[in-house]
Amino acid sequence: MLNQLRDVFASFQRHNVKYLVIGGIAAVLHGVPRATFDLDILIEATSENAKRLLDALLEAGLGTAALTSAEELLSHEITIFKDRVRIDVQTTTPGVRFEEAWEEREDLNYRGVTLYVVSRKGLIASKRAAGRAVDLEDVRLLELDREAGGTRDTGKLTRG
Repeated sequence: MLNQLRDVFASFQRHNVKYLVIGGIAAVLHGVPRATFDLDILIEATSENAKRLLDALLEAGLGTAALTSAEELLSHEITIFKDRVRIDVQTTTPGVRFEEAWEEREDLNYRGVTLYVVSRKGLIASKRAAGRAVDLEDVRLLELDREAGGTRDTGKLTRG
């Protein structure tokens, strides 16, 4: 999945988009062994950042971004873009405030591209607040990994 998204993350980087990877991919990046088929991101909910995000999505080949304005994006808690990959863009998410989460984020490097990922603490808070069975299982595994010293291998990622 990360290989498919590399161009998207590279475009986010070029456009200076303020975002955090949350959800299933964040769980995987923090060592939870599970499959996920979409990218969930939490963005800084400003007009300028929303415009940069839409430009970045278009540049990365997600044409459905042309159907949405920055104002529309900001008026919803979640906007879903489905092209060659599915990206769920959230302006708010339970259990996490963007400003705080941005300060606590983890910068990971994947094949020369920086990914901004919600911290383990923020991910656990978000997953707890969501409360679905899959989220609570992720919390259990994240807490087990933390107790074990957070030693799970995340592949070709390096802490930035």
